[in-house]
Amino acid sequence: MELLSVNLGRASASEYTDQAEGKTGIGKRPVTGPVEVREPGPDGIGGSGLVGDDVCDLRHHGGTRKAVYAYAREDLDRWESELGRPLRGGEFGENLTTAGLDVNGARLGERWRIGADLVLEVTASRIPCRTFAGALNEEKWVKRFTERAAPGAYLRVVEPGAVRAGDPIEIAHRPAHDVTVAMHFKAYTLERSLLPRLLEAGDALSPHTREKALAYLEKHGGA
Repeated sequence: MELLSVNLGRASASEYTDQAEGKTGIGKRPVTGPVEVREPGPDGIGGSGLVGDDVCDLRHHGGTRKAVYAYAREDLDRWESELGRPLRGGEFGENLTTAGLDVNGARLGERWRIGADLVLEVTASRIPCRTFAGALNEEKWVKRFTERAAPGAYLRVVEPGAVRAGDPIEIAHRPAHDVTVAMHFKAYTLERSLLPRLLEAGDALSPHTREKALAYLEKHGGA
């Protein structure tokens, strides 16, 4: 398992975002050399975990639980074939483009060691938005991306460190539950009946997701 590219984005104007200043950092591109990754600060306040990467809409991106976004090269390749166009690393707004790692099959709370020092923990799936759709400029993109259910993973920084393209990735810890990134995504989108199952992830679950799962249980019981 390997880190193929580290991707950074700079703030730029966009007509597809409702961010207050009309800016987005979704247009990320691979960089050479090491990039420092550290805890960015609380959700809603902190930005990207990668030094030099801009996060503009702090309502939905950045902060402790969304410090880093990872996407698999294998999933980009499938989209390349379907869309009939090349997709470079960072095209989906991901900070880390991986190879040989089952990103969507990763479990919430799973930890990855990348390079010599960096340790990241899987926290959630990425939910597509109008900014993402506008950047890709593909018809019915949010619907298509949702139906594929290969969203990529958000991660928090457990141990900071510098990473670069070519660094090895190893799974340092894999929880006993089976709540995966893909399941989290489906529960939030097309299969809300999965919400109660997310509770099996325990402390790896965000307070917001726990509330959603408990509210579903209260409304639907064990259904």
